[in-house]
Amino acid sequence: MTPQERRSSASLALIFAFRMLGLFLVLPVFSLEARKYPGGDDPALVGLAMGIYGLTQGFLQIPFGVASDRFGRKRVMVIGLVIFAAGGVMAALAPTMAWLVAGRALQGAGAISAAVTALLADQTRDVVRTKAMAMVGASIGLMFAISLVLSPLLNAVLGLNGLFALTAVLAVSGIAVVLWWVPPEPAKHAEELPAKLGASLLNVLRQPGLLRLNFGVFMLHAVQLSMWVALPGMLVQAGLPKDHHWWVYLPAVLGSFFVMGATLFPLEKRGYLRAVFLSSVGLIALVQIGLLAVASGAPTVNGLALLLFVFFCGFNVLEASQPSMASRLAPAGARGSALGVYNSLQSLGFFTGGALGGWLLKGFGPQTLFGVCALAMLAWLAVAWPMQAPRAPVAQPASKAV
Repeated sequence: MTPQERRSSASLALIFAFRMLGLFLVLPVFSLEARKYPGGDDPALVGLAMGIYGLTQGFLQIPFGVASDRFGRKRVMVIGLVIFAAGGVMAALAPTMAWLVAGRALQGAGAISAAVTALLADQTRDVVRTKAMAMVGASIGLMFAISLVLSPLLNAVLGLNGLFALTAVLAVSGIAVVLWWVPPEPAKHAEELPAKLGASLLNVLRQPGLLRLNFGVFMLHAVQLSMWVALPGMLVQAGLPKDHHWWVYLPAVLGSFFVMGATLFPLEKRGYLRAVFLSSVGLIALVQIGLLAVASGAPTVNGLALLLFVFFCGFNVLEASQPSMASRLAPAGARGSALGVYNSLQSLGFFTGGALGGWLLKGFGPQTLFGVCALAMLAWLAVAWPMQAPRAPVAQPASKAV
């Protein structure tokens, strides 16, 4: 990576980290703390407050992505972070569950994931694109693990309203990173931009490779959220108190980063990206089958820890490779639009996975939940099988890469 590529990757990964840490800090304590609000005894309202973020984010990723193609990535990122911060303030001051739902919806309206990933793609060469995207994916996974440790501690000091105020502070910190650390975005070339806004979306929706990736990112995050509806209860059943669940999550996440670095990057350079990608999808399908078997008996901490480690090995490879491939398959001048569609499906996967996972667990039990997750991953494997990975990027001369 050149010095500018390292700077771009680190700064944009930090923006993702600030946003995701703010969101993840709330989740482990939300359902318990929400009971203290008027209306917090309604499980449906609590579930809506948790999931509405993903819904509004899903609907607005495409407009924000298209806007970033037209008006500039950094401008759209700042606007989105201001909206996200305003939602955090609204949620922090919310007197009732209804206001809390509104605050969470406003947070989701700051849908900048497409603009951030498009800017990262603009500022990195194909040969290091996956590595750059992996830094973003790693920051998200690391923030998830850290939040499981910090959330109960911070909640005891700040309360839920204080945690939401902290999300606003983190968003403002992200604005500072955009303005003063992220490198300037490349100049736009008029000939690259479609004549009409709808043309960029139409070009994106005509690409079979992008459609496969969009289907895949929806399935991946729907399965991830569905899993987490049942996993905490299984860990408690296995004898691990909820305050100690990070003992399993953190080593699994960190260990998977080393596996990803040792497999994805060297194999991609050798032209084996398709094999690594499909193997990762199959690996997560096997994890769901393993969880189905564990849920049918008596779960153990060691067994669940092993399955989670394998899950994160596959998950992190897919989190790094999918947006990289989407950025390389995107039509000229429509990278923000392509990543807007991609991130919309990702957000809708979060929303669908949480809602569907809760319904399956409540009505049919964990075995059915994991069985459905396994079928979803196998369906993705079938859809992804005809894929043709972008041609292996060719390294530039050593004088241009550091």
